[in-house]
Amino acid sequence: MRITIFNGSPHKEAGNTHIMVEAFTAGAREAGAKIENIFLADQEINPCIGCLACWVKTPGRCIHRDAMDQLLPKIVESDVIGFATPLYIDNASGITKNFMDRCIPLVDPHMETDAHGETRHVRIHEKPRYVLAISNCGFPEQSHFEVLRVLFQRIARNMDCRLLAEIYRSGGTLLSTTDQELRPFIEQYKVLLHAAGKEAVTHLGLSHDTITRLEQPLLPNPDYAKIYRERINQWFDEKLAEAGDL
Repeated sequence: MRITIFNGSPHKEAGNTHIMVEAFTAGAREAGAKIENIFLADQEINPCIGCLACWVKTPGRCIHRDAMDQLLPKIVESDVIGFATPLYIDNASGITKNFMDRCIPLVDPHMETDAHGETRHVRIHEKPRYVLAISNCGFPEQSHFEVLRVLFQRIARNMDCRLLAEIYRSGGTLLSTTDQELRPFIEQYKVLLHAAGKEAVTHLGLSHDTITRLEQPLLPNPDYAKIYRERINQWFDEKLAEAGDL
């Protein structure tokens, strides 16, 4: 199985999104998958201008000559494409969305109905077969991923793909914490991500039990959200104080 993950975090290797991707793909690689992780922030990707040239003038080819010339082939050569993004304004990062828009040349402009009787564009490539979604946010509740859940389910449906896995991590700020009191909980979560990556490749999906465990708070404390807010507010107060001293 070939998995290509397109990471839309502007922080790249230093981001909390990458921490999740690393742990998940380590397990997937252990199960035999070939992994390629691409940081979109390193790529020159011009925004789609909606000219339709890739459909009616030069089918399958955008007017822009940029990194998408190399990235689009990677999509159709992969069994799984992964979208890894931090949550920005309830949605995918701008870098990620820009990349998504430029994937339009991968479909035919003609329309058809899917298995549910809904209209979509005609697919012209056999691959990818699966979509993987990975995201983290700076809020303590999982409910903040409501928009992303719908987005990636729709993307998979319109691409005529199955969702291999959706992994959303609230409280993602803690993933890179240096607080030794919290590190054991973070390491435990990374072990779970590793197991999820292995399971996803081996069984082409995640069990209900694994999904349930992935949705649990990072810290097993009934006051987790309150404690989290207090710590984050304290951190921002310290940063603002430092800025005021400059």
